[in-house]
Amino acid sequence: MEQRARQTWREQTKWIVHMMILVTFWSRAAAQVRYAISEEVREGTAVGNIAKDLGLDKITLKERGYRIVYGSTEPPFRLNNDDGNLYVNRKIDREEVCDRNKVCVIDLKTVLENPLEVHYVAVEILDVNDHSPSFPENEKMLEISESALPGARFQLQAARDADSGSLSVQLYKLSHNEHFRLEVKDRGEDRKTPSLVLQKPLDRESVMTHVLLLTAIDGGKPPRSGNMTIIVDVSDVNDNPPVFTQDSYNVELKENSAVGTTVIQVNATDVDGGSNGEVVYSFGNDVDARVRTRFDLNPVTGVITVAGNIDFEERSRYEIDIQASDKGAATLTTDKTVIINIVDLNDNAPEIEVTSFSHALREDSKPGTTVALISVKDSDSGLNGKVMCYISQGLPFLLTPSLQNSMYTIATKMLLDREHQSQYNITIIAKDAGEPPLTSEKTINIVVSDVNDNSPEFSQKPYTFYISENNNPGATIFSLTASDRDEDNNAHISYQILRNRGGENPLTSSLNVNTENGDIVALKSFDFETVKTFQFHVVATDSGTPSLSSNVTVNVFILDQNDNPPVILYPLSSNGSAQGVEEIPRNVNAGHLVTKVRAYDPDIGYNGWLLFSLQEHTDHSLFGLDRYTGQIRTLRSFTETDEAEHKLVILVKDNGNVSLSATATVVVKLVEPKEAFAASDVKSAAKKDDEDTNVTFYLMITLGSVSVLFLISIIVLIAMQCSKSTDYTSKYLQEANYDGTLCHSIQYRSGDKRYMLVGPRMSTGSTIVPGSHANTLVLPDRRRISEEVGLKNVL
Repeated sequence: MEQRARQTWREQTKWIVHMMILVTFWSRAAAQVRYAISEEVREGTAVGNIAKDLGLDKITLKERGYRIVYGSTEPPFRLNNDDGNLYVNRKIDREEVCDRNKVCVIDLKTVLENPLEVHYVAVEILDVNDHSPSFPENEKMLEISESALPGARFQLQAARDADSGSLSVQLYKLSHNEHFRLEVKDRGEDRKTPSLVLQKPLDRESVMTHVLLLTAIDGGKPPRSGNMTIIVDVSDVNDNPPVFTQDSYNVELKENSAVGTTVIQVNATDVDGGSNGEVVYSFGNDVDARVRTRFDLNPVTGVITVAGNIDFEERSRYEIDIQASDKGAATLTTDKTVIINIVDLNDNAPEIEVTSFSHALREDSKPGTTVALISVKDSDSGLNGKVMCYISQGLPFLLTPSLQNSMYTIATKMLLDREHQSQYNITIIAKDAGEPPLTSEKTINIVVSDVNDNSPEFSQKPYTFYISENNNPGATIFSLTASDRDEDNNAHISYQILRNRGGENPLTSSLNVNTENGDIVALKSFDFETVKTFQFHVVATDSGTPSLSSNVTVNVFILDQNDNPPVILYPLSSNGSAQGVEEIPRNVNAGHLVTKVRAYDPDIGYNGWLLFSLQEHTDHSLFGLDRYTGQIRTLRSFTETDEAEHKLVILVKDNGNVSLSATATVVVKLVEPKEAFAASDVKSAAKKDDEDTNVTFYLMITLGSVSVLFLISIIVLIAMQCSKSTDYTSKYLQEANYDGTLCHSIQYRSGDKRYMLVGPRMSTGSTIVPGSHANTLVLPDRRRISEEVGLKNVL
């Protein structure tokens, strides 16, 4: 019958618990979900559906990594992301978790990521009447003098019940006895101390021993109980108990006081004489073992000293019952409570708990992006437990307190730049308001991940290269280099030549670029005499998504090499050979101009600077050759013995490192003066006829050419004024279609002759640079011309 009643009571209790869970579920706050569950329920018992209570679907729970944050120990509950339910992870003993607290609540912190959300779940552990009251002793021996007066009190050890609240000890019952009655002193906090009160004088001669049964009953339904047998021995007269000198004892003690520190001294006196008046002190029967390990009591002097660690955070107040007993045959005792208030000291540094969600943070994260969640707590009380939290200065992050106490978030306060700084060490500093203040630090590392926000950059802009003509096809002629401040694929660069769509620069088809290292390879050999300079563009592209690119202009100048031999312009025979016949009068004087060998070299500079020399001659004393102008003159007057015909072979060579040369042959015939004049007249007449025949034709060509050149000049001037070309051209060199016009000259004198070296303009501080066909021209000496004209007039 009793077992059936207990089973009915358990079912009713479970129904009440479930009703409390439903009420708690529907009355939860927006920022916190609260559940209630009984202790000792089986592992896997469902507590509540958090997903439903928070308005989240099951897919969101999985995608956002919903989890419980519960320090370093295993949480008593687990969260199932498949169904959104909160389950019991292990058996929970309320008395182990919350000791004897009236309300036992386990606070859980749950976190949703991406974006960051924090929800607080409170689970109240409801007590179940699973413990019976128990006394420290099954049998208590009391010795009471027969002279004890009615109203004498005898304190008994209280029964203990591990349950709390209404399930703890609620009342005591004493078996029927005419000499004693039971009084219970309620001390609060589930502490009820029973005492025997003598209500009728004892008569040892009538009854020597009284056996009583004390029963402690808790408030469960059905209630549980525990018994203790009290054996009262009636002794002879010692009728004056000790009396304390103070009505109350209150004292303050600082926590962490050293062992042996005197707390307080109690004092009691007994008016009896002899051993009945000697007082000894002891802890009351209701003082638990934990208090006895913290304090010592001298039984003779009544001095209470510190015996163990005193921690305010563990307990802030002690109520200790002290018994003063005499040494009479029938001991009389008096109880007095000593109240010790513990003074808090600032002995606990703040504790920092970091839950970091963004160890790798994109550099393009917007300001306000949450990086980490910080929880700070201090076990001290009052100002000692007030904590201020801040982070190191000079960082692009901001520490902001949240709505919950002691909660902070770290978020970005500006845009990040990985190329400026790739990672940050954020030091979190927590400081309490105690005296002296205590601080704690914790450092978290944030790595900034790369975003493709930097275009490749060339080492030069623009590039200018000089290459020699006649280069080897397929060989690398020069190299370009670009760099990217990003990393990994965002910094992997490939190169390509920007081809002209309309075929404006056909030379780009003769070039190729190595896409990996930027080496430029010429697919053909360049000829300075054909192309002197050209321009193209190279594009560098990274491998980011999306990719970024930049281009650069490359200006290439072809350097001349001595690859063209001199070309003889005069003398030139009808069959194309460099041979000619010159007739001069025999009576000419020394210095007479016989003829002039004319030649040119397509190369420029020293490669096109020609020198003349006599390679073969019949008489070295007759003719002389100017090495710079190619003029052949007589060195002396002719005599009758000189031969009538002389063969001269002239060597023309350039001034290249490896000289190239050509030869011309001039046959000089000596004739009598009359024959010379006749031959001269015949040549002049023939020449004049030819000139008269073609004069009209030449005049028309000249006029047309001048008109076309004038129109072209006007058009070019207008175009130059209307638009400016952005293409890079050297201010010292001509374009690739340079037509050979002389743009620079150097004049020098040798003896009585003046010479001019003509060629392209040269950059300051450089050697002769490719530019045009150059020739060495002779500037006529005015004095020599006037002398020759006078001589001809005389003749």
